[in-house]
Amino acid sequence: MTKPFRFGVVAPLTTEVPAWRDRVRRIADSGYSTLLVPDFPQTQPAPGPMLATAAALTDLRVGTWVYASPFRPAWLTAWEAHSLSLLTEGRFEMGIGTGRPGIEDELRAKGMPAVPPPHQRLARVRETVETLRDLDGPDRHTPVAMAVLGPKAQALAAEIADTVTFVLGAQSRREVTHMAREFRADVELALAVPVIGDSVAPYMTGPDTDPAALRAADAMTVLSDDPAAAAEEIERRRDENGFSYFVFGADSADGLAPVVAELAGR
Repeated sequence: MTKPFRFGVVAPLTTEVPAWRDRVRRIADSGYSTLLVPDFPQTQPAPGPMLATAAALTDLRVGTWVYASPFRPAWLTAWEAHSLSLLTEGRFEMGIGTGRPGIEDELRAKGMPAVPPPHQRLARVRETVETLRDLDGPDRHTPVAMAVLGPKAQALAAEIADTVTFVLGAQSRREVTHMAREFRADVELALAVPVIGDSVAPYMTGPDTDPAALRAADAMTVLSDDPAAAAEEIERRRDENGFSYFVFGADSADGLAPVVAELAGR
């Protein structure tokens, strides 16, 4: 089942607020579907206020990329997600995962009373989604995007998620193809591409990311900064792997606008 292309942008606050607001408007004007923000407590504003602001400025869909489940009780994340879905009149998408590498140290530094093991984090993701569904009730369905890597997370995502993205580094095209084929046809497959040419998006991958090494590994986390070559590769990734939702960093959004203009909705 071929899904139409759509494109999202992870837009952290790395400038003064007025410049960020201008960037949000420019992203909307370029044809992107979704404005996304990361969940990095104390280095970024909280997702809820940022997304409410973006939704008020534009008609973009908005979402988290992604909530780290260990940071909050499940009911609190679900309540915020439902509230954003309600206040944006259905334009919010809840991205959620079990937390980035090294989150254990981050939790300890923030004084969390206990660092939950991976299986408990995954259980919290399930509880969050179930609570969100209860809050939504029969007349609302907040889309859920789940970030996964291991087989247990993939199995849960296949059960509860509307959109699935893989937590990738230097995995080869062959490895990613194998993971993508495990999902049912109605799940939207998303691909976060943090490296465009030699530009590495902050808050999407580690600061030590090596673009040349990713290209040498034929990794799916990198694209050319030439719009024609990027568009050709994006079409290949949908044809071969089923990826239809592509997420870029904000610093590359202007350069890839021609790709979005050509492919969005097709």
